[in-house]
Amino acid sequence: MSKGILLVNLGSPDSPSVPDVRRYLNEFLMDERVIDTPWLLRRFVVGMILIKRPAESGHAYEKIWTKDGSPLVVTSKHVQAALQQRVSVPVELAMRYQNPSIEFAVKQLLSKGVDDVLLIPLFPHYAMSSYETAVVRVQEVAARFAPGMKLTVQPPYYDHPDFIAALVASTESFLKQDYDHLLFSYHGIPERHLRKSDPTGCHCLKVENCCEVASPAHARCYRAQCLATTAAFVERAGIPKEKYSVSFQSRLGKDPWLKPYTDYELVRLAQEGKKKMMVICPAFVSDCLETIEEIGMRGCEDFMKASGKEFTRIPCLNEHPAWIGVLESMVKAFLGGGS
Repeated sequence: MSKGILLVNLGSPDSPSVPDVRRYLNEFLMDERVIDTPWLLRRFVVGMILIKRPAESGHAYEKIWTKDGSPLVVTSKHVQAALQQRVSVPVELAMRYQNPSIEFAVKQLLSKGVDDVLLIPLFPHYAMSSYETAVVRVQEVAARFAPGMKLTVQPPYYDHPDFIAALVASTESFLKQDYDHLLFSYHGIPERHLRKSDPTGCHCLKVENCCEVASPAHARCYRAQCLATTAAFVERAGIPKEKYSVSFQSRLGKDPWLKPYTDYELVRLAQEGKKKMMVICPAFVSDCLETIEEIGMRGCEDFMKASGKEFTRIPCLNEHPAWIGVLESMVKAFLGGGS
């Protein structure tokens, strides 16, 4: 069999224009693993969201758009190219939503004779609205266009020593600076997603200190995996317990999401005297709207208004050589030690 690699990230509108943003949001929000309600209700809710949200999001995207396009897509393409330089098998890139599409990437692999694929979701943690939906969509597309294709899925790597080492290496120069507090801001998810993903049906958010009590549920528990990433990072980087905390950002709607909320925490920490703030977003491997605009712009503004003095957003892994090395090691394991 001929082997190849497929990297999948979340995606982005093709441009900041309202029609492109509406098209992207419609595809994203109509995913049953993002808004997990019956289709008719989901269609109604998304229809309401699409009245005003595309213009608001388009304005936000305009703030971060580069001459080459969306930061997330541009960076992901650079990662693809860097990894391709290190391995001999074809490497393709797809976005779960919009372009380059999963269908396009699968067809590209087929055109190169590839029939044995390693799928690497560019999501370190398991969540039904990111990792799971990417895997399921690739499986659906492969079954339709390449029924004979073998698909191997890279498991979540949230606490893999190489991934943690890459995170620490990418933040080293920042952590050498003077700071009062390091906030780990992870993308939020609704609490009901944790319950739905719990294979035991009786652990997540049902057992006291559920993330600290060993359980098979942790293999699919986003919150437990985020906390595991944080614990591994601070141990390796030598960060004192009193100098860091965890929060969750980017909530949507009125249902309870994972707490504490990042925007509230930035204000609270500033008011408690944490004047020099650093924020890292380990759930994202590529900088995007949620890291650049939500944290780097709006988060900074909220913190400074609450009497903060210095605010630093630590960039994502992006194209850091250590991150490319992590991906390369995944490929080598897939190839059986070859290159």
